[in-house]
This record gives sequence, C-alpha cells and structure tokens, in this order.
Amino acid sequence: MPEECQRQTASARFVFSVEPHKVKTSRSLALTTLISIKDGSNLQVRSPANPCSILYVSDKCGSDQDGDGTEQKPFKTPLGALLFAGKEPFPTIYVESQKDGERWAVISKTQMKNAKKAFNREQMKSDAKDKKEAEDSDRREKNLEEAKKIVIEKDPSLPEPPTAKIQELEKKRGSRVKVFGWVHRLRRQGKNLMFVVLRDGTGFLQCVLSDKLCQCYNGLVLSTESTVALYGTVTPVPEGKQAPGGHELHCDFWELIGLAPAGGADNLLNEESDVDVQLNNRHMMIRGENVSKILRVRSTVTQCFRDHLFSRGYYEITPPTLVQTQVEGGSTLFGLNYFGEQAYLTQSSQLYLETCIPALGDTFCIAQSYRAEQSRTRRHLSEYTHIEAECPFISFEDLLERLEDLVCDVVDRVLRSPAAQLLYDINPDFKPPKRPFKRMNYSEAIEWLREHDVKKDDGSYYEFGEVDVLMPNVGEIVGGSMRIWDSEELLEGYKREGIDPTPYYWYTDQRKYGTCPHGGYGLGLERFLTWLLNRHHIRDVCLYPRFIQRCRP
Repeated sequence: MPEECQRQTASARFVFSVEPHKVKTSRSLALTTLISIKDGSNLQVRSPANPCSILYVSDKCGSDQDGDGTEQKPFKTPLGALLFAGKEPFPTIYVESQKDGERWAVISKTQMKNAKKAFNREQMKSDAKDKKEAEDSDRREKNLEEAKKIVIEKDPSLPEPPTAKIQELEKKRGSRVKVFGWVHRLRRQGKNLMFVVLRDGTGFLQCVLSDKLCQCYNGLVLSTESTVALYGTVTPVPEGKQAPGGHELHCDFWELIGLAPAGGADNLLNEESDVDVQLNNRHMMIRGENVSKILRVRSTVTQCFRDHLFSRGYYEITPPTLVQTQVEGGSTLFGLNYFGEQAYLTQSSQLYLETCIPALGDTFCIAQSYRAEQSRTRRHLSEYTHIEAECPFISFEDLLERLEDLVCDVVDRVLRSPAAQLLYDINPDFKPPKRPFKRMNYSEAIEWLREHDVKKDDGSYYEFGEVDVLMPNVGEIVGGSMRIWDSEELLEGYKREGIDPTPYYWYTDQRKYGTCPHGGYGLGLERFLTWLLNRHHIRDVCLYPRFIQRCRP
C-alpha cells in the first residue's frame, strides 16, 4: 500500500475497520481509496493532494468545480487549488506566466499570501457551519425525542365525520369532515402553528394545525408529498385573507398515512432543472400545479371531441394497433416480431375506419399512433393520440365544413366547461377561432403567407402548401382528404408506390363490394393542445412524451 495512502487513511480516523482494495492515482495529484465497511458497503475517499505535487491555476480556462490541478484541467483560482489540497504544507502552485514564451510560472508570494488568507477564512466559515449544523442536529434530535411523548387522540365525544373531496367542501362549510390528500405545501409558524396546503386531485385546501397537532413527532417530521388524513371543520377564511376556495380546514385530529423524504419532490428536481432531468422525473413533475392543469384540460378536450362526434351521429370504434400494413410510408414504421411474422405499430387507423363505414356510416376513433420520426423538433412525437374519422358519400366541400365545425365546436364546448378557467390560467390571451375559416389553394396560400410576412421557424418562407388545418405556433393540427374509391386507381397506386397488394386484400375489397366516394381526417390531440394552451413544445402537453432518444419513464 503506498505511503501516501496509508497516511491519508490513518489521518481520517475512521471508527470502522478499513481494508484497502485498490488505489487510483491521477497524475500524482489526488488519491482515491476504495474502502470496505463492516456492513458490506463501500466508501470512496478522495484524499488531498501529495504535498510534493504541483497544482496549476488558470483564470482564463480553469474551473474550480471541474478542475483537478493538471495542466489540462487547471483550477480557476489559487483558492480553489488550496481547498483541493486541504491543508498545509500546500503543493507548489503554478499560474499563467506574464512573460512571452513562458506558459507557467510559480505563484508570487503576495498571491500565495492572499490565497492562504482566503483559505483560512473559508476554513473558519466551514468550521462554524459544521459546528452550527452539529448543534442544530443535536437540538432537533432532542426535540424529536420530546415530541415522541406527545400523543394526539380523537375526541371520543365527536362522531366519525364523513369523507369528502376538496371540490365538495364549499357546500360543507360549518361541517366537520375528513379529507385525504398529499401535502402540497407546508409552512410552520413558531412551535404552535402549522399551515398545510392539501392536494387531492380535485383541488387544494388550506388546513390549520395548532398546539399538539403540530408539536407531536409526526408533526415535526412531516414533509411535502406525504399523504395524510385530516379531520376538522370547514371554515370561511377571515375577511382580508385568502385561501383556495375561500375556506380552510381547522383541524382537531390528523393521521400520517405515508411519510415522504424530507424536502419532498425538491430532492429530485425544481424549475431550474435540466430538461432531461425533468423528463426523467416526469412522474413527480405532473404533481405540480401547472402540469396538472394541462392534464385536466387535456382530459376535458378529449371528452369534448367525443361529445362533438357523438352529437353529429358518429360511432366510435376501437381499431387494432398491431398491424401488417403501412399508411404513411415504411420509413416511419416501428417493426416487431409477431409470433414469427412481421408486424408493426400502427401509423394510422384510417384503413380500418374505412372498412367500418359500410356498416356504421360516419365513424371515428381516438387511439394511439406511432411514427419512427427521426426529427427531434418541438412539434414531433413518436407516439401520439390520433383522433380520426371517416365519412361516406361526402364531397370535398362537405369535408372542409366538417373540419371547420369540428375545431370550432370543440373549442366552444371547452370554453363552456369547468376547464375554461384552467385554459385561461395557462393561456390568458387565448381567442377562439372564428368562422368561416379562410380557404385557399396551394398557390394562393403561399402568396398570402409571403404578403403577410409569415415565415417558418428557420426564417425562410413557405414553399409548399398542405391540405390541412393550420394553426399559429403549431402548424398542421388536422390533415384530411378525399380517399381513392375507384378500384383500378387503387391498384395502380399500389403499383406506383411499389406496395405488394396481398396484405391489403381486405382494404381492396372495399372497392369491390359497393364502393362509394368518401373522405376523412386525422387530428393530433397533442398538437391541438399545444395550440390551445400556447405551449412552445409539444412534450409539455403529454403525460409521458415519446420521441427520438426518449422512452422513459
């Protein structure tokens, strides 16, 4: 075992037995020892630098956070180097030389003196902080031991209260109730008062706990995201005060159901967290007020689409998502082995909807569709909710009118629903679309966009038009067309695209056994919501978004 490692492990004064297994060196600057503890776990100790080592400092390219003191990864400041060394005698420190042709020079005595003074100040701060933390920890342990002696009990003279949801409490003001939920926010005010904002999925409720209720052991260790049952009387808030719903719960008893770690969800992420960190912890993100509002609006919008289509005489079907055909081209298919046969995740349910119109007339489905999109843009997903419909015996003009009616009526239904306030909370400037929609052919649309200086995200002008419903900030939200209904034209299409018609026999049969003119459309729910809620990125309106390089959690 190297002498330096022996010296460092000895000076650490571990109270458990130490058996060094391996020692790694990094240019003789720092030692890392893997130590086995008696309980079987491992502890990695990063020892200070060898007193004979050299540390490099560069205020131009160094980093006190990521540097290791080598020429390749110098520290930014002399203080950073001394803190890395840990104690005297300090290693020789080289800084960038002021002489031409010389890269490094030994730090001046004045610089070193100032660095040592700063080091001593940091050490004093660190020692004071450690002392205060130790005192606080001792004090907290004593308080917890005292709190264990405090017992709270139900008042036997009071009847068992009915369980209520937060959204029902306005009608129960003055009554005693029992409410379950998650601790959304927590504020302690001295030793005798604690405010809890409870969340149960239907709303938020401010709860007031006093005296023994917040002095007991569970009251001291309670943290956000813990689950509780609170008993108390629903009381209007005093004049001049505010609380969700205009009332609060004055508690007389409570029970801890599930204790969350101290700090709650803040241990995993916060608003400043990297996007990938937020996506990895999406299961916690959805508990936040903004994301939960989006999910509530999404639920309402989905219901409004169903209500609209049912009110217009459509029947809903449930098409398969495992298929052996393609709709949008083979390059975006997700393939899989289906008991020895080639199969795919569906790109669209259009073909299956077309088979239903001879039996049911106007039909629709709300199902997942999958596209192996290689584009990582703010508008593309690999999995999305697809609202599709097919209608027999209609003209192209009929199709346009149905698309306009769909978008406008669904928006009207949402604005008449309880979710309207949530929509305006998220997108205060929302204005519903007005009928009639402007209709243009390709050349007219391109010319109109140029005249009004409407450009793509990259700053260039649009060159091609689409038979789509286009919305600001999102682009296409609905794509529709009249379908090929002539048998010969369909067979020619197979040939032109190089598609084997054999797997499509059931689709081809639709043109043999009573063909008819028909049309349909597909609407991406996520893009519709992105427009409705004015979100910049489509992932914001998904529960767990799926796109290239993202398939968890």
